[in-house]
Amino acid sequence: MGVALSSLFFKVSAADTDFDLGRNSQILFNMFRDLNIMYVDSVDSDKMVKDAAKGMVSELDPYTELIPESGMEEFEMLTTGKYGGMGALIRQSGDYVVISQPYKGFPADKAGLVIGDKILEINGVDVKGYDVTKISEMLKGEPGTSIRLKVEKLLTGKIEDLTFKRERIVISGVSYYGMLSDSIGYIVHSNFTENCSSDIRKAFLELKKQGMTSLILDLRGNGGGILQEAVKILSMFVPKGTVVVSIKGRTKESEAVYKTESEPIDTNIPVAILVDRGSASAAEIVSGAFQDLDRGVLIGNRTFGKGLVQSTRPLGYNAYLKLTTAKYYIPSGRCIQAVDYTHRNEDGSVGLIPDSLIKEFVTAGGRKVYDGGGVMPDIKNAPENTASGFTIALYTKGYIEEFANQYFKEHQNSPVDVDTFHITDDDYAAFVEFMADKDVDFESATQKALEELQKKATQDKYIDRIGDALKEIESKIKDDKNADLALYREDISKLLEDEIVMRFHYGEGVLRHNANYDEDIRIAKEVLSNPQRYKEILTSQDTARK
Repeated sequence: MGVALSSLFFKVSAADTDFDLGRNSQILFNMFRDLNIMYVDSVDSDKMVKDAAKGMVSELDPYTELIPESGMEEFEMLTTGKYGGMGALIRQSGDYVVISQPYKGFPADKAGLVIGDKILEINGVDVKGYDVTKISEMLKGEPGTSIRLKVEKLLTGKIEDLTFKRERIVISGVSYYGMLSDSIGYIVHSNFTENCSSDIRKAFLELKKQGMTSLILDLRGNGGGILQEAVKILSMFVPKGTVVVSIKGRTKESEAVYKTESEPIDTNIPVAILVDRGSASAAEIVSGAFQDLDRGVLIGNRTFGKGLVQSTRPLGYNAYLKLTTAKYYIPSGRCIQAVDYTHRNEDGSVGLIPDSLIKEFVTAGGRKVYDGGGVMPDIKNAPENTASGFTIALYTKGYIEEFANQYFKEHQNSPVDVDTFHITDDDYAAFVEFMADKDVDFESATQKALEELQKKATQDKYIDRIGDALKEIESKIKDDKNADLALYREDISKLLEDEIVMRFHYGEGVLRHNANYDEDIRIAKEVLSNPQRYKEILTSQDTARK
């Protein structure tokens, strides 16, 4: 009798759901039709659909969204790392757009374009006043088609005409790899795009030829991507047939268990994985599986906490719905999805989770690990202080890049050494002189807080009692450009170094340069150089909750 009642209840509920779906769909259709036909002013139906879609998913998770036909090219580039174009990043500079980073070996680079070159015309069209989005659209196109540019060259000041062909631009998932010592290899993996596992495999094998006996895999800032690529990467380091991730959703179709399917390259090489608050999704699958299988040591900070799986569904007219269909679980059985993904820190990472909501799990070797949002590293390293508002203001206004361009022009015939370059006292003095006539529209958080305190004191009628004290504080924290240039010299010098190194050695040069001074990498090298310490971490250390 109980079974019959349960079956009846299910059928009624399903029928009710179908009726609700049909009724609400008809209401939405009628509303859309009447607004388009009868509203007092003309309406943009495409925009209306986009706005309706945003509203429809606003109370769901942050990753479910409508991808209209106009957004498919960008979506494809994010998932595959491929597009047709010239292979360069661009940025706005006044009325024009300039090259901000050419990719080494791609058409822009082969045509001689460098950082700071100003784009004046594209295929005979004067592009003064065009923004980055418009210029990007004009530069992209079918591989093999020609593109004509008129540019003002940074290094010579001359105007040149360039003609070259677009190519299929494939952005590698490996931003840089190299040896950090005679035995420690280093691979920076930036995203999980299509075939990125092949890039990892190639880098790993080349480093082995160079004498690598231990590896640092850098997943910091890696926002994830294709789940299957994560499985393929793990297949290189653990035995064939190992369960590395499973997904569970509402339907049978959204459930799956992923095992490694190929023979590994090396199941014994010591591995240190670097993670931070920017490591998300597939990056958390890889790092979490390394931890759960006791296969490597995690170093850095808690990861982002995105344990949701997205799928795309065709909606017709080349539009798609990207929607969350499942959650993924790493080998210990824990889901690294943040318990409350709608309320995060300013950087998007999950905040502290109450102990009452955290569950304990164990790794393959019996170590304790926890869920509740992200993967906690085995060795936590305090995050570096974020850049000051003043430093950000200098970068946003383009002053850092302008000075780097000036330095590039003055030293173009004597490239900086990628490993040893530093901003000297003379270099920084030159930057301070460069900034002498520059305006910096900057108000510190302390100044803003003081203004708010002054308002509250006035409202509460305390201003007569504390007004003089507030004025004294105001005089001491008042923005002083020269004082701020001295106070934030370390932060500013770091940005200047990155920009200058990039002009001589591309983006990969910046990664190599920074590896010499990175605290997470220093810790990883120490651990990998001490086999006993490495073993102790993987056999006895509890992974912290917070």
